[in-house]
Amino acid sequence: MTSALSDPTLERHFKGHRDAVTSVDFSCNMKQLATGSLDSCVMIWNMKPQMRAYRFDGHKDAVTSVQFSPSGHLVASASRDKTVRLWVPSMKAESTVFRAHIATVRSVNFSGDGQTLVTASDDKTLKVWTVHRQKFLFSLSQHINWVRCARFSPDDRLIVSSSDDKTIKLWDKNSRECIHSFYEQAGHASQVDFHPSGTCIAAACTDHSVKVWDIRSHKMLQHYQVHTGVVNSLSFHPDGNFLITASSDSTLKILDLIEGKLLYTLHGHQGPVTGVAFSRSGEHFSSVGADEQVMVWKSNLEHVESGNGVRVQQRTAPSSQAPPAGCTARSALNTTPSALQSQTPEPAEHFTRPDCQTAAHTLNNNRSSSLSRTTHSHAYRNPSTGSSSSSHTQNQSFQQPPHPDGAPGPPSEPEVPPGLAATLEHILGQLSILTQTVSILEQRLTLTEDKLKECLENQVEIGLHLQRRDEEA
Repeated sequence: MTSALSDPTLERHFKGHRDAVTSVDFSCNMKQLATGSLDSCVMIWNMKPQMRAYRFDGHKDAVTSVQFSPSGHLVASASRDKTVRLWVPSMKAESTVFRAHIATVRSVNFSGDGQTLVTASDDKTLKVWTVHRQKFLFSLSQHINWVRCARFSPDDRLIVSSSDDKTIKLWDKNSRECIHSFYEQAGHASQVDFHPSGTCIAAACTDHSVKVWDIRSHKMLQHYQVHTGVVNSLSFHPDGNFLITASSDSTLKILDLIEGKLLYTLHGHQGPVTGVAFSRSGEHFSSVGADEQVMVWKSNLEHVESGNGVRVQQRTAPSSQAPPAGCTARSALNTTPSALQSQTPEPAEHFTRPDCQTAAHTLNNNRSSSLSRTTHSHAYRNPSTGSSSSSHTQNQSFQQPPHPDGAPGPPSEPEVPPGLAATLEHILGQLSILTQTVSILEQRLTLTEDKLKECLENQVEIGLHLQRRDEEA
């Protein structure tokens, strides 16, 4: 059984920020999109064309990172003003703010259960906080330069961080110890993230490369040299087969991790592309850039059945150029199907010479007529030339890694009846609202306690002042 892959297509185009857009994230239900910008604003874009966007003003300096909570009922934002804000993504724009660091906060990330936050800062530390009361839990402080990014692993047991000190560190959340450091010689990682399986990490690097490491064997699995500028952001497709990257060379690249090849080169932004994110389902992704634009794309990455189960069909196009001389694989990990069931943490490594054949697709620039514009969007500016982009990448094999314990995956669950699923979804929604209400009540109680404490201190001070005045009299 086979099916064809369609090219990614640009579906929506938002315009409303007044400066470069730095970060983007989808809500879990794909109804909203959050962005942060150098204009100090957080914006919530509603995917329904008839609904207007929300602009949240509160930060005193550039917003560097935004993320929806797993439930979608909160948006966290980090800023150069050294604070983190938690917003309720509605028209009222309610938020709580806490001073998280003593320098610029570069990133913020929710844990998978939505109960904790990890923040990264120019003060060289990572900090972990509770979400409901923004209570500080602990700090991780072995980096010796700015920390650009920090992310929880899918099971919340690990944290990965990247720094200008040219290291990427893996931390054990429970022991609070650094369990491994990956060293970068040529540059540092602008952003890092975990593969959905939790067994690998990917890094977007300032040396124009994208690298994937196995966190168990600590070996590099893949190395892509497909951009001609700093790689600013990356995002894994939820099924783990694809990785999308955003670069200062004005392009997005979609990489097939199974085949170790470049699938698409996407043009659209005028200037550096600063952020990219897949939706929770993987059906869409969004890109943002220094050109103040927010774009939503349909990924069109369909699945096909193969002899080994479900995987992704690859679209290839022969390169019009001869392979560059000296194109060799830096590190190619060839994992056989039998090795996938092995519990050995260090898979066999094979160095091979790739064929260096390019698999790059440049999107045509005539899709602007299909855009759905909102009240905030201006006429879409036709992107650059539309000429075919030709790049090369190491031809490396990447298989879905096994569970960290080497156990086979769980059996497929029985299908839930639609009525029961709707009821459960409603209950979960009500529980989320109740949790948010309790959180707000806790915050108000904390404010009341602080005010009461302040009043008592003032009363004591007034009493002492009256006492001194009586003694002087």
